[in-house]
Amino acid sequence: MRLAAPPARRRLDAALDDLSRTFRGMTAHPDEHNCECHWGSAEELALLKTPDVELEPDLLRRAWQAIDWSDHAAVLRRILPQFARSLVAGRAEPLFGLEEAGSCLARGHWQEWPEEHAGPVREFLHAWWARSLTDPDAAVPAHEVLAACAEASGSFTPWLADWERLTGDLSDRRLAETAAEWEYELLGDNMPWSVHFYELDEERMRAELVSWLLGHAAARLRDSGAPTDLQHRIRLLGLTGEARWTDPHWPGHRY
Repeated sequence: MRLAAPPARRRLDAALDDLSRTFRGMTAHPDEHNCECHWGSAEELALLKTPDVELEPDLLRRAWQAIDWSDHAAVLRRILPQFARSLVAGRAEPLFGLEEAGSCLARGHWQEWPEEHAGPVREFLHAWWARSLTDPDAAVPAHEVLAACAEASGSFTPWLADWERLTGDLSDRRLAETAAEWEYELLGDNMPWSVHFYELDEERMRAELVSWLLGHAAARLRDSGAPTDLQHRIRLLGLTGEARWTDPHWPGHRY
């Protein structure tokens, strides 16, 4: 007997299918160009101007990582269905971190698209994020998905609101894992990754995250039995300057 897929997986599958329907037939701008020496051949560029042709993985990677398209939004719409499935499967292969994929979305200004286009992108991101918190078989770690979603949208707020609603043992473990992954940079008053899209407000985003960690997350870490030293490191985010690094529980980080 075949078991039904978990709800989060069904939601994500539906979101991916909706992206395919929404962006079917899309192409890069007819006049789009890129450097043959550094990006790829004229034949490869022509594929971006041909609708609904599957791209080889390396070509897909070069297409979404390029930052110099004259009409980035059109290129993004052309590759989005395949790009999204690559992200979900953990096959995107960023140079540094998955926030690069979020930066690709941000450069396309997808939130300014008509709702019939922006809506499916928004639902895909929320569905992908929800699966990372609730499905043990999710291919990408939750903190990487959160970085991609926050970078794509320029805010932590909608994703942290989702996290508050998505409770349970697995979601709690993902919270502890993310806090452990990010506490070093946050205690150095940095973002957990180098923000890539120049229009994003790094200080505001970090403040959003720290405020949530000191409030909802701290209580949840305590209630779920997270390691005591991790709880102290999150508590230290509420201190500044000498009070932070002279605290008895300062972990000895050097920056």
